[in-house]
Amino acid sequence: MSDILGQQFIDGQRSALGRETLHSVDASTGHALPYVFHQATEQEVELAVSAATRAFAPFRQLSPLRRAEFLDAIAEEIDDMGDDFTALVCQETALPEGRIRGERSRTSGQLRLFAQVLRRGDFLAARIDQALPERTPLPRPDIRQYRIGVGPVAVFGASNFPLAFSTAGGDTASALAAGCPVVFKAHSGHMATAERVAGAIVRAAQRTAMPSGVFNMIYGAGVGQALVMADGIKAVGFTGSLKGGRALADLAAARAQPIPVFAEMSSINPVIVLPEALGQRGQKIAEELTASVNLGCGQFCTSPGLIIGLRSPQFSEFLQAFAQNMGSQPPQTMLNTGALNSYRAGLAHIAAHDLVDHLAGQPQEHSKAQPQLFKADVQLLLDGDALLQEEIFGPATVVVEVADQPQLRAVLDRLHGQLTATLIAEPADLDRFSGLLPLLEDKVGRLLLNGYPTGVEVSDAMVHGGPYPATSDARGTSVGSLAIDRFLRPVCYQNYPDEYLPPALQNANPLGLDRLVDGQWSRLPLN
Repeated sequence: MSDILGQQFIDGQRSALGRETLHSVDASTGHALPYVFHQATEQEVELAVSAATRAFAPFRQLSPLRRAEFLDAIAEEIDDMGDDFTALVCQETALPEGRIRGERSRTSGQLRLFAQVLRRGDFLAARIDQALPERTPLPRPDIRQYRIGVGPVAVFGASNFPLAFSTAGGDTASALAAGCPVVFKAHSGHMATAERVAGAIVRAAQRTAMPSGVFNMIYGAGVGQALVMADGIKAVGFTGSLKGGRALADLAAARAQPIPVFAEMSSINPVIVLPEALGQRGQKIAEELTASVNLGCGQFCTSPGLIIGLRSPQFSEFLQAFAQNMGSQPPQTMLNTGALNSYRAGLAHIAAHDLVDHLAGQPQEHSKAQPQLFKADVQLLLDGDALLQEEIFGPATVVVEVADQPQLRAVLDRLHGQLTATLIAEPADLDRFSGLLPLLEDKVGRLLLNGYPTGVEVSDAMVHGGPYPATSDARGTSVGSLAIDRFLRPVCYQNYPDEYLPPALQNANPLGLDRLVDGQWSRLPLN
């Protein structure tokens, strides 16, 4: 790994102005890896933001087709990294090789998805109201609108997805697609991985002749505030804890020029198991839920943290099977010591409550996380107690039993915003509980039926977002092609001659981009 220098990526160059250094850690052993990383200084943060600011105008003015070439090149560079890269990611995260290979494919796949978005052009949302000079009592001018990038974006990567939600992950890919240069804050849990991926992005930028400051990356603790407060930054993408995301959002709002923060933060992803489904396949549901809760050691933002069912003999049988399955699960290594300590603290907090019973799970010991199952009194939710609304990041979940349908509605009404909600149901359940759907629509970004939330397809229709505290802004998504909307803003042109308009708004539309013309969508073939 001689190519790991541990220096900042700024304006196409490497920088190491500070004396303080950091080390990456083997997640399985806790031992330091032989790579030294330089803590970014305030000056380097300023240099990175300045480089991104200089790159903004030339980068956003490139055609969508040129930016698509850049994203495709990044995907190619990531795909071309060898087995040594996979081994490095596994070492830093303790995630299995199969998971990392799948995540790498997802990362390059979402880059290619945004390249497709750029080529088809609908992200520009071009709208044209042609002039009506004969209209009375007043003529209508020629009015045309499309969207441009907001400016340089600060991106903070996630610990649990070292590739797909990190250096070249969805926030970076969508920002670059929008024409926004990126300043990326490398996550301390996988700095060597971040270095290798950043190198791939820089090589792709050089291959496709992008501005040198289109991508920048800094290392270290305590640099987030300076990055978010920097004048040149116009938006923030973040995936992490509620505490961290809220702190960034508050900083951004306190700026002289406030900026949006798109933070994915906290979700317990309720799963509602309905009576007819339990009667027909309760044992299978118990097995499937166990697998979902323990997938990836529970280190998914969509892990099901709250299971809700109606009191019945079928629910009691299901709960017994669920407890047996959870109790037989082996311990797993978490991403890092911090994640393990946080998991243990979360377990201790919930277990100490008088209205919570421990149903399954071995005591925590050594360096691995033991799966745990709890049952809580429904009154905790009805009284608005925050305990069951707090995410436990790891392989644990809580079951709540409700008395009847009115109490179920009352519980769901008191839930905070979520990324997902799942109904496990048969057709008869859907008819009987049809009133739940509009209630859940107001609470979540993604509604699942007879599936499990751990698994997020990267596609046009996907929504990975939701009302607060799942995210800081429920109008966006951090997965899927709609993620580009977060980093775009509309611009309107009135009475401009055709030759002075952006290509997407010209009558000839040489790029063949989709646009809305006087209420009708039109598209010309690409030249």
